[in-house]
Amino acid sequence: MILHIEPVEQARPRATRYGRSIRVYDPPKVSKYKKELYQLAKELYHGDRADGAIEVEISFYRPVQKSLSKKERARRLSGEHRPTVKPDLDNYIKSTLDALNGILWTDDARIVDLHAHKYYSDDPHIEITVTEL
Repeated sequence: MILHIEPVEQARPRATRYGRSIRVYDPPKVSKYKKELYQLAKELYHGDRADGAIEVEISFYRPVQKSLSKKERARRLSGEHRPTVKPDLDNYIKSTLDALNGILWTDDARIVDLHAHKYYSDDPHIEITVTEL
């Protein structure tokens, strides 16, 4: 499944006092991403949710920085140079798996095997493959 949305990394949760208790929440950018990704996946996927052990492969395609030479830009788009800069791959994974709970699988705890990749692209998107084991 290809999801045409720019990947957003999971950021540290924010906290605020609520009387005597503390409320923890996602930053607005992450919250917006999770909602949009959930809706997009809901529109595109009409199959059953995986309820057993599953394997997931995710490729994150992030935009190329604007301030690069044409030569370096071409290297990044060809895959010769892959993203080794922040955000970390695990933070992309966290926000994406959380957003897809209840659509592709009942709970991300069902994932027993995970393969993830970061690439550059002129068309930022996420490609995800789910295989029931």
